[in-house]
Amino acid sequence: MEAALIKLSSPATREYWEIPVLLEDERLLVVAKPAGLAVSPDRLAPDRPSLLPLLHQGIAGGKPWARERGITYLAPVHRLDPEASGVLVLARSKATLIHLLNLVASEKPFITYLALVEGAAADDQFEVDAPLARRPAPAGFVRVDPRHGKKSRTRFEVVERFSNWTLLRCQPFFNRPHQVRAHLRHAGFPLVGDSLYGGHPLLLSRLKPDYRLKAGAVEKPLIGRPALHAERVDLADSPSERAIAVTAPVAKDMVVALKYLGRFGKGRTQEHGEPTAGG
Repeated sequence: MEAALIKLSSPATREYWEIPVLLEDERLLVVAKPAGLAVSPDRLAPDRPSLLPLLHQGIAGGKPWARERGITYLAPVHRLDPEASGVLVLARSKATLIHLLNLVASEKPFITYLALVEGAAADDQFEVDAPLARRPAPAGFVRVDPRHGKKSRTRFEVVERFSNWTLLRCQPFFNRPHQVRAHLRHAGFPLVGDSLYGGHPLLLSRLKPDYRLKAGAVEKPLIGRPALHAERVDLADSPSERAIAVTAPVAKDMVVALKYLGRFGKGRTQEHGEPTAGG
């Protein structure tokens, strides 16, 4: 059966998105957010489209996806960076929103990320327990700040090793803004493609020994954004407290990056199994 899609567009920027629906019932709508689309408007880029206003426009305009489902209200239950792809849980009522916000506010991790990082971790499992605080510049930057930062802890597990890169599974205990990215930088393993936190682009020329670029051409990275994917969300639903476990297939650009690393990256191991890749 073909997955349900919510089709959204921004005429002003001539952009179009097909948002896969991962789970839906009378309380929730869970979607796979594409990378590069912010959940809510960004004060630093107010003219850029964002998911929530686009959804609200669809509801107000009686679009088929909203009308057929009887959707009149949608609000995000948790944060997800604009650069990240993956699972986003939306509540269909204020009562559900309040209940689930209380759940995600606890210290128990509820979201699991996949992160492709630079470097090789010495241990297969490790944690970073370091308070985080926003910094005025550069805009949006979060750093470890033992004195003024908020309590933050992230658990990491090696999924796959390559010669100079590692695929990690990450569980933040608070899911603060940029928590995974800032903790990875602090640990010395910046995300691939995350220039804000010291990461470099993943280039095929660094992997393939006989790579040749045409004269005058500029090499494009294998993945053109921070390599972070919200793989899974685990929550208890209201009112029955039924467990919600939703997984999003790995975004295509990360699949491509992992494919080339698997083909040309030396020292590949699979001790902890493969990620849930789509396609």
